[in-house]
Amino acid sequence: MRWRPHLATELLITSPEMLRSTTTIGLLIGATMIASASAPAQRAGSAPTGNPPPRSSISELWIEPGAARNLFDGPAGVAASARPKVDGRFEIDSKDTAGFSATYKVRDASGRKWNVKIGPEAQTEVVASRIVWAVGYHQVPSYFVERWIAVDKAKGQQLGGARFRPDDLRLKSRGTWSWLKNPFVGTAPYRGLLALMMILNSTDLKDDNNTLYDVEGPPREGARRHYVVKDLGASLGETGKMDPRRGYIDGFEKEPFITGVDNGRVEFGFRGRHQELLEQIRVEDVRWICERLQKVTDRQWRDAFRAGNYSDEITARYVARIRQKIKEGLELK
Repeated sequence: MRWRPHLATELLITSPEMLRSTTTIGLLIGATMIASASAPAQRAGSAPTGNPPPRSSISELWIEPGAARNLFDGPAGVAASARPKVDGRFEIDSKDTAGFSATYKVRDASGRKWNVKIGPEAQTEVVASRIVWAVGYHQVPSYFVERWIAVDKAKGQQLGGARFRPDDLRLKSRGTWSWLKNPFVGTAPYRGLLALMMILNSTDLKDDNNTLYDVEGPPREGARRHYVVKDLGASLGETGKMDPRRGYIDGFEKEPFITGVDNGRVEFGFRGRHQELLEQIRVEDVRWICERLQKVTDRQWRDAFRAGNYSDEITARYVARIRQKIKEGLELK
C-alpha cells in the first residue's frame, strides 16, 4: 500500500482485525517519518555520510631533517659492504624494455635481489633522490654503479652505468598516489615539493612515478607510512613534453626558473606535462623550499653528485645553477 497523507480518513474500519492492522501501519509509518526527519540530507548516488577520515600526518610526506644528512650514502639501505660493486656479476631474472629506460631484476652472488635501471636516468635519479631526501622528503635507497656484468644463461655481458635499488626495502607498496588528490594538498611541504621539482627540472610529474609505502617494523623517519616521489630520473636537464634530455647540464643552465609572479602565483619556465599542478604554487611556497635548500652544505652538494658519479667540473656547474635558483626564490616578494 503506498502512503498518502490522508490515508487514515480513507480507511473503512469494519472489524477489530482491521483496527489492529491499521494501528500497526500507522506506527510503522510514523517511525519511518521520524527517522527520515532526523537523517542528514544526502544527494542521490552519494556515499553514506559520516565522520571524515583522519587527516594523515604531514610526517608521512616530509619531516624536518634536523642534522645534515649523509647524501653520499643516502637513505638507510643495505650495509656498505653489501652494496653493488663495480664490475660485479649479476644474474638476470627478468628484463623490461617498454619504458624510457631499460630495467632489470637481478641477483648478486649472495642472492640479494636488485631492481636495476640503465640509460640516461640512472645518474640523475640517484642525485635527485639525494637532494629531495636532504630537505626532509622520504626516499628509498639507490646506488649508482659505473659498470656491471649482466649474466644471462651463464653468459656475461658488461653493461654501462646503472641505478641499483635493493628489492628488500622493508616497505610494503600500496600502489601509486595522486599529485592532485592526496592528504597534503594545500600544505607548505606539498607545494614546496612541487617547487622543488621545478628547481630540479623534474619534467615527468605523473602519478605513476609516485609510490605509497607502509613501513614494515617500527616507524621510520617519523612515520609508519611514506608518500614517495620515487622515479626522479627525468630531471637535471631540459623540461619538455617529448622526451627532453635528462642530465643535460647545458640545458639545465640555460632554461629559466621563475618567469614572473601573477597575483601571488609563481610562473615558471617549466615546459613539461601536467602544467595544472603549478597553478597552486605561490611565492611563500617557493621561499619555503628555498630556505631549506639554503641549509644544504657544500659537502652535501658534492656528496649528492658524487653518489651519481658526476665529475667535479659538472658537479660545480650543477650546484652553481641550483644556488642561482635558490637565490631567485628567496628574493621573491
